[in-house]
Amino acid sequence: MHKVRVSSKHGRLGVGEVQDESAQNLVTTVPPITDPAIKELEFLPIQPPYSYVRITFNNKSKEYLYEVIEPTLNNREKELLSTLKEALAQTLSSEGGLEGSAEKRAHLRGSVEAYIASRSINVSHLSLERLTYYILRDFVGYGPVDALINDTAVEDISCDGVNVPIYIFHQKYESLKTNVVIKDETVLNGFVVALGQRCTKQISVSNPILDGTTPEGHRVQATYSREVTTRGATFTIRRFKEKPWTPVDLVSSGTADAKMVAYLWLAAEMGESLIICGGPAAGKTSTLNAIALFIPPTAKIVSLEDTREVNLPHDNWIPGATRSGTGDRGPDGKAAGEVDMFDLVRAALRQRPNYIIVGEVRGKETYTMFQAMATGHTTYSTMHADSVKSMVNRLENPPINTPRILLSALRIVIIQAQARVGNLTVRRIRQILEIVGFEPETNELITNTVYEWDPGADKFVDKGHSFVQDSIMELKNMTHEEMDAEFKRRVAVIRYLVKHNLTDYRQIWQLITSYYRSHDDVMARIGYNPATQEVAA
Repeated sequence: MHKVRVSSKHGRLGVGEVQDESAQNLVTTVPPITDPAIKELEFLPIQPPYSYVRITFNNKSKEYLYEVIEPTLNNREKELLSTLKEALAQTLSSEGGLEGSAEKRAHLRGSVEAYIASRSINVSHLSLERLTYYILRDFVGYGPVDALINDTAVEDISCDGVNVPIYIFHQKYESLKTNVVIKDETVLNGFVVALGQRCTKQISVSNPILDGTTPEGHRVQATYSREVTTRGATFTIRRFKEKPWTPVDLVSSGTADAKMVAYLWLAAEMGESLIICGGPAAGKTSTLNAIALFIPPTAKIVSLEDTREVNLPHDNWIPGATRSGTGDRGPDGKAAGEVDMFDLVRAALRQRPNYIIVGEVRGKETYTMFQAMATGHTTYSTMHADSVKSMVNRLENPPINTPRILLSALRIVIIQAQARVGNLTVRRIRQILEIVGFEPETNELITNTVYEWDPGADKFVDKGHSFVQDSIMELKNMTHEEMDAEFKRRVAVIRYLVKHNLTDYRQIWQLITSYYRSHDDVMARIGYNPATQEVAA
């Protein structure tokens, strides 16, 4: 049995197996599993000794459950918590709140203790800890979904209405039902309003749909009350990854292999424009972020997104994001103060960037982006399409309307998808293609497939020839042997990073930066043997 206690000697909070303490001496008591059909798969501390997560599997229903375990309050503690929330809400409103999370936590903890002391309320140390946990969770954290937000294995959190279990997408177990249910419609409406406030946006009866980003970088989509969703207010939170996806993650997860990543490294250094195509949740932006790590450190980068997802270590980087406006839309279709992707792309061209990263292309900004490609600006972007043909169809038809002749400015297309391998849902780069040219007689793009995924063997096939490498050889006046040696060195660096599980994007970037300065020093450091093409253990 999992039990959690407070050390009475030093007042410290800790976790342990407690056999002889009653429930009154525990901050959080983990309810035992009494059904023999239910098997515990994982038990994880989220914010010990207060909140934990237990993942179980029911052999009867064949269903997984993500169970959030938090302190249990008795009736007296529930009444006191309600009173504390009312008093603190008025206090914080009059004080204007506090900006920093750490400062707000310290202030709230002090306020709880001061309120209880000023009214001579008799509460035990453990009761005080439980009450303070919920005050901090609801005033500074994310309320009922705070434990979900703080679990780094959770990618998405979805509430479909009042009195409906919240679902998550878990990195290991995929879609999971949780035991978190918001049963009060007023509470749920208040929660989505609070989400909007975190995103510095308003959601209400007159404006019932919210799209925004929290200060932590989480992407939020929500609807208010029953205005547009009949089961009540809804919200979907896509957690921001503080640790961005890296080239090592691409290889370790099987999304790509070391040769493909080395190829993309060469392409990134030489400024070849690319688009990553795929369906929803295919991992397009994650792959984009990983490839962007290969951009040379001296290059100027401008990234443009609707919601902030790209995270780079480069110093000379301007991250931009769109902004919604207020009031009615004018003749141009824009509200007052609105800054859309077209505005950002147009502004980016005046900033003389070497690389432009557009989070996703979907409108008139695409035409400007391709014009930037044609004039020598390296551009990276993502797009919802499952093949080159569907990409071209989307690009040259409304609302994008980009002439096909302009598409020849694009050099590389990556097709990425979610796929099933055995019983697992995985992300794989299905193809890496090069756009070689444009055939005016047939009005068709000429493409060359460089790498392709074999779903039967779950392996990547090298198709044998790359026009990008040919252009690099011509540009750098290299022989085939020199190009081959350079490619093998980069493959060895990637394999070294994977072998040593170096997933910190700043460490990877430092090694890449060192490679740009002197590849001989880096190859010596990793113990590369050109004869065997192996690195030291």
